[in-house]
Amino acid sequence: MPEADLDRLRARLRELGSVAVAFSGGADSAFLAWVAHDTLGAGSALAITAVSPSLPASERLECAELAEEWGLRWQEVETKELENALYRQNDGERCFWCKDALMVAIGPIIEGSGTAVALGVNLDDLDDHRPGQRAAAERGAVFPLVDAGFTKADVRAWSERLGLRTWNKPAAACLASRLPYGTPVTLGRLSAVERAEAGLRALGFDELRVRHHGEVARIEVPDIELAAVVAQREAVVAAVTAAGYRWVALDLAGLKSGGFNQQLT
Repeated sequence: MPEADLDRLRARLRELGSVAVAFSGGADSAFLAWVAHDTLGAGSALAITAVSPSLPASERLECAELAEEWGLRWQEVETKELENALYRQNDGERCFWCKDALMVAIGPIIEGSGTAVALGVNLDDLDDHRPGQRAAAERGAVFPLVDAGFTKADVRAWSERLGLRTWNKPAAACLASRLPYGTPVTLGRLSAVERAEAGLRALGFDELRVRHHGEVARIEVPDIELAAVVAQREAVVAAVTAAGYRWVALDLAGLKSGGFNQQLT
C-alpha cells in the first residue's frame, strides 16, 4: 500500500490536534473515526452523526453500535436541511445544502475549541459530482483521507487489515439520492424509499437502491443479484408495494452509484 500510508494519516490527524469526524457509519467515515480515536484519544476525537429524515433508521442504529463497539466519543446532532427550500427543490446543488446544514449544526458543538471538522472524503470522491464537499470546504472542513492519499480501495484494504467490520460494507447514500433531480424532497417520499429498501433487505438484498419515480419504484441491485430478485418477485413486489408504490420495476442495467448524476451532464 505505497500511496495510502496509515502513518501519514495519523501524522495529519496529530497536526490537526482535535477533530470532529462526520460519522455516517459508512466505510470511509467509520475508518476515519476509528483512526482518529486510536491516534488522538477520546478527548481529542469526536464522532458526530447527522440525524435527519434522509438518514435511514438502520444506519443511525449502525452508528450507535459501532461507537459503542469501538469506544468512540460519539453524539448525534439534528440537521434541518428539509426546512431549506433550496434543499427541498432537489436540483444539482442539493448535496451542497445538506452538508451546509451539517456544518451549521456542528458549529456550536466545537465552537471555541480549535476542533476541525473532518469528512471521510477519499481521492475517488474528488472525481464525482459532489457539491457537498464544496460546501463543507467553504465552511472550513478538512479531508484527512485525501491528504494522506487514500482511495476507496485503500480505505477498505486498511479497514480489513485493522479488523474493522465495516471494511466490506456496501456503499450507501442518503435517501434523498433516490429521487431524480427536480423531484422535490419530502418526508413522505423519503419514508417510502426507506420502507421499500428495508423490506428488500429483509429478503436478503443488502446492496441495492430503490429509485423513486412517482408511483413506480425502480430497483437497482448488482448484476449478480438480478436473477435472485426475479426468483423472489412475489415477495419483492409485496415488500415494495407495502411501502406505498403502485408499480415495481427492476433495472436490468444493475446498480449504479450516483445513478441520477447523469441528469446533470
